[in-house]
Amino acid sequence: MAAYMLAVCDITNMKPSLKEYSEKSAALVKKHGGKYIVRGPQVENYEGNLLDGKMVVLAEFKNIDDINTFINGDEYQKETKHLREGTGTYHVAIYEGV
Repeated sequence: MAAYMLAVCDITNMKPSLKEYSEKSAALVKKHGGKYIVRGPQVENYEGNLLDGKMVVLAEFKNIDDINTFINGDEYQKETKHLREGTGTYHVAIYEGV
């Protein structure tokens, strides 16, 4: 069953390392069978203000195991994730598809 990784990001410091993080994490998402559905700021706000100024990333994977392999793997945890340090606040969750 398809699974989704959702990240809501409040970027407060656009450091140069964030571009490298973005490139490396994108390559890892692809390597683990994922694809981006949404990746960026809102185009229009419909209701509420929770997402104002936030970046949203929604990636689809074949299953939860593929997401966990990506997010818990050394390539992400040891070689990539640190590149976003000091750039903002990140909220990440995993959801099963219907």
